[in-house]
Amino acid sequence: MTNLQDKKIAIIGGGPGGLTLARLLQMNGADVNVYERDHDSSARAKGATLDLHDESGLRALREAGLMDAFMANYRPGADRMHLMDMNANSILEEDVNGEGEYARPEIDRGPLQEILLASLKPGTVIWDSHFTAMTQKHGVWKLEFKNGTEAFADLAIAADGANSRVRPYITPIKPFYSGVTAIEGAVYHSEINSPKIHRLLNGGKIFAFGDSKSLIVSAKGNGSLVFYPSFKTDEHWVKTCGLDFNDKAQLLAWFKAEYQGWDEVWLELFENATGIFIPRPLYCMPLDQTWEAQPNLTMLGDAAHLMPPFAGEGVNMAMLDAVELSRCLRDDSFADIHAAITAYEQQMRLRASATAAGTMVSTEALHSPNAIEFMMSLGG
Repeated sequence: MTNLQDKKIAIIGGGPGGLTLARLLQMNGADVNVYERDHDSSARAKGATLDLHDESGLRALREAGLMDAFMANYRPGADRMHLMDMNANSILEEDVNGEGEYARPEIDRGPLQEILLASLKPGTVIWDSHFTAMTQKHGVWKLEFKNGTEAFADLAIAADGANSRVRPYITPIKPFYSGVTAIEGAVYHSEINSPKIHRLLNGGKIFAFGDSKSLIVSAKGNGSLVFYPSFKTDEHWVKTCGLDFNDKAQLLAWFKAEYQGWDEVWLELFENATGIFIPRPLYCMPLDQTWEAQPNLTMLGDAAHLMPPFAGEGVNMAMLDAVELSRCLRDDSFADIHAAITAYEQQMRLRASATAAGTMVSTEALHSPNAIEFMMSLGG
């Protein structure tokens, strides 16, 4: 770890990628802090469950020595998949439950976060640290935060997600709109508040398709469910549609009109939704993006290679980034940190571009008249 000796490392963003990197670096004696904008670990509601892949997310947990904790917290059966059409007809229901390299066990985002947080030294995560700007002097970064505090680091790593504020310090390249927008909603106590959908879910996930639109529903371990209608529309639909996403009645009326012809069972989701709806225009980084590596600044996860969620790769890619970046930074065969970052970013871009290309194919196929046939082909 010669290159990291006596170096202060700052990771901006406390998602799975940033926390995994912090754990891997601390295991090897590095001095690292994670700066997270949330006030604490429970500040935000967590979205759908995550399926971790053997070659990426699970590999990261193995290298971090956290598989026992994962096995104690994952959700057996949550990878059960129910494929349906818009009329709520069952097309296919199966337990994915693969083994070895085909295994994709599911875990809720909250428990995964808690596993990673518990693995870090006390005080590693500095909460309420909403990054606003950074400047460099004599090779040291000064990080500034919204609450008026600041921090200094010899090496800074952006792990601050899709709307990364650090990425522009590395490259001006911006993501392009995928052509699809999703809306996130949730139903708490789904067994009571959405009993028909709850039974169809059976603790797993529903993928429903029709009329070139999709509706994905996912059970959570706390008895709630999250759901995502997604559809093709223009990039600025969220601003021009006139919907108040805090108004459940408006969203119900919108769904009835936009998903006209879909079975009434789906209305249960919108009629019993809890809290606000979150619109999500879906973006993807250019597949040919490149930039010149910096000597003391890099990025991982969505900050580096944002892509739509229709291949289940986001968190897995971020955690694999953490594995590969930590290995490069600790590899004394590189002359310095600059060389390590250069090597990491070159292979990361190649891997991410290939995955993003496949994700864009899935995004288009799942919002086409042949979505069900496409899903069936994936299992063949």
